[in-house]
Amino acid sequence: MEADGYIGLGSNLGDREANLRAGLLGMSRLGLPPIALSSVWATEPVDSPEPLWFLNMVAGVRTPLFPEEVLERLLEIEAGVGRVRSVRNAPRLLDLDLLLLGGERREGPGLLLPHPRMWERRFVLAPLDEIAPRLSNPATGRTVREELGALRGSHAVRRVGALALPGARPL
Repeated sequence: MEADGYIGLGSNLGDREANLRAGLLGMSRLGLPPIALSSVWATEPVDSPEPLWFLNMVAGVRTPLFPEEVLERLLEIEAGVGRVRSVRNAPRLLDLDLLLLGGERREGPGLLLPHPRMWERRFVLAPLDEIAPRLSNPATGRTVREELGALRGSHAVRRVGALALPGARPL
């Protein structure tokens, strides 16, 4: 049985647009083709001493894979573009986060699902609101749009536009 899921993509090193594109193409290559894409958002780093702003977006997917299999493929894509995981919240070429997958819940050392901080992050909720505004937070019952409206905090996000994919115009 297939489940709908959401994957957050982010990059704040190198050619950020190319890194996001590589993430999406890798997802398609490894059996996670996006069925919905948000705009790209320029976002201020959160919980990081680095001043390098991110480009973030969210992709919707539909897959028969278990969450652990999805995570394994996402980590493979990150490694394929040169991401080395070092310290938490370090700058990164590509970050792929499994946010939600159907109603699945996981609380293991390598996978927490739903993503534990997604409902507190404007850089996740703003793009997610574009493709799934009525999706609800299982902990509160509030929609993405309601959670986004209730967020406090000052980290800035700014919609940039659609990501240029092969055959499309650049941002």
